[in-house]
This record gives sequence, C-alpha cells and structure tokens, in this order.
Amino acid sequence: MTAFPLTWLYAPGDRPPVVAKALASGADIVVVDLEDAVAPDRKAYARAATAELLAELPPVPVHVRVNALDSPWAGQDIAAVAPAPGLCALRLPKITSPAEVVRIAQHAVPAGLPLYALLETALGVEQAYAVATAHPSLRGIALGEADLRADLDVRHDAGLDWSRSRVIVAARAAGLPPPAQSVHPDVHDLEGLAASCGHGRALGFLGRAAIHPRQLPVIERAFLPTEEEIEQAETIVKAAAADPGAQALPDGRFIDTAVVTAAQRTLSLARRR
Repeated sequence: MTAFPLTWLYAPGDRPPVVAKALASGADIVVVDLEDAVAPDRKAYARAATAELLAELPPVPVHVRVNALDSPWAGQDIAAVAPAPGLCALRLPKITSPAEVVRIAQHAVPAGLPLYALLETALGVEQAYAVATAHPSLRGIALGEADLRADLDVRHDAGLDWSRSRVIVAARAAGLPPPAQSVHPDVHDLEGLAASCGHGRALGFLGRAAIHPRQLPVIERAFLPTEEEIEQAETIVKAAAADPGAQALPDGRFIDTAVVTAAQRTLSLARRR
C-alpha cells in the first residue's frame, strides 16, 4: 500500500461484482461495506461473500466496515472477517468512546489487526482525541459526515467545519495520519466534488473516501501537489540540504525544520504524479 493513500472506495459487501470492479478501479484502498450499504435481510450474505473474498489476498488493500458495535450483526461480522488473510484493516462505525476500540482490539480481533474508528455523532467528535489514543492497533480516525450532519441538524456544509478540524487536530496530536475526507454523496457532481476536496485539503485532510469510481481521479488530482507547490518544495529541500539551519530564502520566505518536513511530504506525494 502506498505510504500516502488518497482514495478509499466503498463497495457494498452484498454485491460481489461491484466489489470486483472496485478492486480493479485504481483506488488505493477498497472498503467493503457491511453496514449502511447493505439491507438487514442481506447482512448474512454480505458477510459470507466478504469472508470468501478475503480468504485469499486481493490485488489491493481491503478494509471492511462492519456494522455498528451495538447492532445485532457486528459480532458476527468481526468473527467472520477478522481472521481472513486478505483483510488489511477493520473500520468501526459510530464509535463514541475509547473503551469500544479497546474492547475490539483486545478481545475480538487478532492481535495487531489495524483498526480505524469512524466518528459519526457529536459525542464521537467530543471524544476524538481519547479515541485516537485508545490503543496501538488504532491506525486512523475519520468522520462519518452523513450521520453527524443528522445528529447536529446541520443545514449547510460549513456547519461541519469545526468538527472536521477537531478530528484532524485529534489525529495529528495522537501521531496518526491526517484523516481522509468523508464521501461526497452526489456521484454526478464532479465539479462540486473538486471544490469540496480543495476545501478539505485546506483544512488538513489527506485523501478522500468515494462511493463511485468516477470520483477517484477528481480526488487524486485535488490532493496531489500542484507544479508550483512541487517547485517550491524542491527549492526548500535543496536550501535545507545546503544549510540545515533556519534561514531566509532569496525571495524572503523563512524556512525551518517544520517547513522542510512539510516540503518533504509534498515531494513524497508528488512521486504519485
């Protein structure tokens, strides 16, 4: 898996042909969904089909989003897919406390299986840092914006920005990667997706979840550095190599260790271009 995954494509677990297309889509990570995308009477089939898929190593990393931990299905989901050799990570929806993460990490999955917590309620957002530091097996946190929007009764997108920033800061404070942005629900609105990704990138997100392959190139372009950003990063890294201390560049920009680290990250991302 790339060190900087930018695209996370969801596919419903009860539709194996759609999952197969997702695996061939070019997404960095495929998320097989057993939760919201699967009707209650299809849960058992989705679980069995996903376990069968993961009996062998898939061509790209696969995460599985299980059902909410307080649902009737979560225990069966985890028991069926957690031991599978093809599983890369579990995504745990509607997490509201660190205790939930600890319980799964210590008692329900093989030791060291990577876990991702989805924060989808006001309480989950309030607990963001506690969840992010709950257990070494937790490798990331992210927002579930559809549920959060309903919980907060948010009418305009800007109403979620505080929660977005809260989760981004919590992840970075916990030493976790920057979160991926939540899905853009209109698969035909690629212009709106691009604008939303630009806003998310400005907030500090890195990459984004998608629900259709047509969204993937838009997301990747939005989160890759521009030619100007690459040029600036190269200038900073070269200057730091010549003089490791803090310094001012000829154009007046001041650089120090933090600026150099950011420039190095930009160049790492640029290698995907």
